Amino acid sequence: MTKYTIGIDYGTDSVRALVVNTENGKEMGSHVFHYPRWEKGMFCNAAGNQFRQHPLDYLEGLEISVREALRQCPEGVAGQVVGISVDTTGSTPVAVDREGTPLALKPGFGENPNAMFILWKDHTALKEAEEINTMARSWGGEDYTRFEGGIYSPEWFWAKILHVLRTDRKVREAAWSWVEHCDWIPALLVGDTDPLKLKRSRCAAGHKAMWHQNFDGLPDEEFLVRLDPLLGGLKERLFSDTYTCDVQVGTISDEWAEKLGLPNTVSIGAGAFDAHLGALGAEIEPYYMSKVMGTSTCDMIIAPAGEVGNNLVEGICGQVDGSIVPGMIGLEAGQSAFGDIYAWFSKMLMWPVDHVVARLQDLDEELKEQMRRETSEQMIAELSAAAEKINPEESSLLALDWMNGRRTPDANPNLKGAIMGLTLGSDAPGIFRALIESTAFGAKMIVDRFISEGVRIDGIIALGGVAKKSPLVMQIVADVLNKPIKVARSEQAVALGTAMAAAVVAGVYASVPEAQAAMGSGFETEYHPDPGMVSLYASRYQQYKRFGAFVEEEINHSTA
Repeated sequence: MTKYTIGIDYGTDSVRALVVNTENGKEMGSHVFHYPRWEKGMFCNAAGNQFRQHPLDYLEGLEISVREALRQCPEGVAGQVVGISVDTTGSTPVAVDREGTPLALKPGFGENPNAMFILWKDHTALKEAEEINTMARSWGGEDYTRFEGGIYSPEWFWAKILHVLRTDRKVREAAWSWVEHCDWIPALLVGDTDPLKLKRSRCAAGHKAMWHQNFDGLPDEEFLVRLDPLLGGLKERLFSDTYTCDVQVGTISDEWAEKLGLPNTVSIGAGAFDAHLGALGAEIEPYYMSKVMGTSTCDMIIAPAGEVGNNLVEGICGQVDGSIVPGMIGLEAGQSAFGDIYAWFSKMLMWPVDHVVARLQDLDEELKEQMRRETSEQMIAELSAAAEKINPEESSLLALDWMNGRRTPDANPNLKGAIMGLTLGSDAPGIFRALIESTAFGAKMIVDRFISEGVRIDGIIALGGVAKKSPLVMQIVADVLNKPIKVARSEQAVALGTAMAAAVVAGVYASVPEAQAAMGSGFETEYHPDPGMVSLYASRYQQYKRFGAFVEEEINHSTA
């Protein structure tokens, strides 16, 4: 009897459910549910770097996405589903009560952003992250950031928790524990969200919560209390053990089996972050960098523990045993903004349409809305077509890709983007190309850091929206990195990787590499560097680094 698994992929804007045939990886049915409250901008304040998501968006999306994905499948498939695994963004923690219920689902907290999931890109904890970094280096004990690249980020677990504890007394008093999104959904599906019982993700804990085997788990209580007495006692209400994505956390509860239309024998796997399981779907192998290229980028590398040894790569987002492929060291890096930069520029160019055309009296409302919609939909494509014709040798424009700070190498969320070389002849396509080049240069900074720290990179594997939709971006990245880039065939590589993990959890395959070999979809295209452009961009890359050093020094001076 053919067996099927479901990969549930919680992204920034939506959740996708994908039903997969475990024999060959064939994608049987999928459905995307867009978070309704998030789409309305509720509970967020971009100017204040606050990005929160209501658990109801996740709950509604879970039920609808799975049911609709199964509806697309042939009759009988639902009854042959044997496993479900979940990936989410991260670090995306939430305050919970003693039973593990997110506070936003409790009376009196339904409209409180601090009681909701704190999305990965929330930067409200800048001060707390800085304090963690200072304390780790000065308190006289273990540097708990050393397996996380040596710099703790405001996007991560402890910084976010401390910020909320300090700023919201009501949440502080009601929060019994804190749970990552990728841990809560599997616990929900098995029917036991007790914070002391649910199985915590090795991926989330190792990369974002300063968990490591060498520390016997989380940071020492003395360190946490010195950081802030508000953290006193919290560690014992969190966890000490962690689990890789091949571990079963339990079987689906009768309640959720009925809600989703599945048998009550389905195995539920330990959760992980989207980019890490996306690397599985993109068929990552040792020393190949898997790049999830979307609104931001997440760069993954796996390497045998015996080869990496105690070599710590500075300035990345951590290296964790088993965080991607069990039995391998997983190394994570990434850029805080990638496709988001292109979207920002497109939105900026839409200003006259939104604010001038919208007020023209001679046009009816239907025509104005059509103009706005079609202009918005075609903006990136038209900019790309024009930018492709530009000879970069004739351009004086150079940009920095730090519009949302810098994640790696050497996290610094205070940094800002910049453009130099503007003249009265500069136009929108020229600036757009400079922005694309800046994101490629940012990608090369990451590659160079790994290589300089002794981790070789044999090739690049790309997945995500930008990789699938923008040949111009991909070619420029290949030219700048001077490496070929293979693009994963699957449109849903992250959800596919999560379904692969579920197949191991359910016992269909004995290991993740076996599941990858059987269920992988291969690659649809490969970009090769243009030798003529490689030398040009090598020179421009040196300019980018000098420009970045200047801007970083000025920003650090102004914020000192």
